[in-house]
Amino acid sequence: MPDTVIDPPRVPYLPVVGTGALFPVRRVYCIGRNYAAHAVEMGHDPDREDPFFFQKNPDNLDPSGVFPYPSRSQDVHHEAEMMVALKSGGRDIPVGHALDHVFGYGLSLDMTRRDLQGIQKKMGRPWEIGKAFERSAPCGPLHPVSQVGHPDKGRLELTVNGETRQEADLDQMIWKVPEMIAYLSEYFELAAGDVILSGTPAGVAAVQRGDKMALRIEGLGTLEVTVT
Repeated sequence: MPDTVIDPPRVPYLPVVGTGALFPVRRVYCIGRNYAAHAVEMGHDPDREDPFFFQKNPDNLDPSGVFPYPSRSQDVHHEAEMMVALKSGGRDIPVGHALDHVFGYGLSLDMTRRDLQGIQKKMGRPWEIGKAFERSAPCGPLHPVSQVGHPDKGRLELTVNGETRQEADLDQMIWKVPEMIAYLSEYFELAAGDVILSGTPAGVAAVQRGDKMALRIEGLGTLEVTVT
């Protein structure tokens, strides 16, 4: 161990289905407006444009099943997403080889302080205050590729208190997982431990304290999260 002036920060880990081993998280990339209907509901053209990404912090990922309602916001929205975890990386990865770098897949929510994000958008400022707050990415365990393959289709559904809010099929993503990996690698050096949240379909809406969210993606199980 090096002689550090403070205790080293804790490395965030995600559980892995079928094993006691853990997946260490390095970075978290999130793609915006990756379903056409969601692009429309957010006031944008759904045509296929170059993808754009923002980042959450690694320790925003939270597998506890509890989402504490954050401070300084009165309008917190759910965004249901598939999570992609990388076992390796590099620069300028070809689309045809992109899936070779995937360790596994899981479920995640990109919780958003929509009111604060909206203020930043109007001022032309970054989104972190609306996106990268503490415990803003409730998530489930990772399912290794060896168990689930590479999900490129399958029903996604988010319910809140038993009522369906979001539903789509993974094959409706504008930018598919291999394309996201290849595009990101043109601008960043991807590496083992990187996580990508692959975008949300239409139906994003506010949650309240006491709400119970349940995200299901075919083949990847269910993520249940209570807002506290």
